[in-house]
Amino acid sequence: MKAKDARVLLTGATGGIGQAAAAALVGAGASVMLLGRSPARLAAQARALARTCTGAGAHAPPPSIEWYAADLTRTSSLAGIAEVAAGWGCNVLVHNAGVPAFGRIESFATNEMAQVLHLNLFAPMLLTQALLPHLRSCTESRVVFVGSVLGRLGLPGFSVYSASKFGLRGFAESLRRELGGTSVGVQYLGPRSTRTAFNSDAVDGYNKATGTAMDAPEVAARALLQLIESGAAERFLGFPESLAVRLNGVAPGLLDGSFRKHRESLPPVTTSPTAVLDGTLPRDTPAEADSHSLMRNAL
Repeated sequence: MKAKDARVLLTGATGGIGQAAAAALVGAGASVMLLGRSPARLAAQARALARTCTGAGAHAPPPSIEWYAADLTRTSSLAGIAEVAAGWGCNVLVHNAGVPAFGRIESFATNEMAQVLHLNLFAPMLLTQALLPHLRSCTESRVVFVGSVLGRLGLPGFSVYSASKFGLRGFAESLRRELGGTSVGVQYLGPRSTRTAFNSDAVDGYNKATGTAMDAPEVAARALLQLIESGAAERFLGFPESLAVRLNGVAPGLLDGSFRKHRESLPPVTTSPTAVLDGTLPRDTPAEADSHSLMRNAL
């Protein structure tokens, strides 16, 4: 798929990788609908992207840049998102929204783990399901999951986060094979650690102590654009991370002894988890201001 033919619904658009991805997509001629929680931030981001298109030339129509504010933790909002995206003509769904989770497993409260799994895994599954009938009707369409290298390579300190990303990659792989022979392509992008506000001070310290390299968000953004245009099934970024992913797939136990420094660099347990699993799932929480706002930007 050529970028100029893509109409992309981008979740997590105001985050570090999201902002870089939106800029890369629009710069390549793709139309983008920015999805996030804050109407003010989305509107400002859309205006900034629109300015980059000014004076680009009359050889091609400018891309459409729109935004839609909604809270992905509210399962009741997903049908509305899918309806708006379908009406706009979306043919590429990029799941980029997510939340971090770092620390020893004993540090996590029950609801904290549930929130991570809900937003990183369950919400993308539900939004894909809601938008799939429309995507099937397109001549060519894509569902792209922005996961992580940690979706195929588990590291000490990332057990909860990896659970969500391993699940996301498994969903993508199974769905890709389920939809084989249709107009819907399914892809998975696995960035390595990326230099954004997504990382806490604890993660930055861990990365420094373990010698973990970090990419600029633009690296992931360029890879996302290339993945959409190439149609490849999946791609993992960075070296030696991409090699470790391959080795881990062939012989999972082979790398176990390589992570002693990672184990020793983990912070101590600082919080007490809930003692009993009470069945409470993440509650619906209101988005910032209006949770269902749409703006079309005249370019």
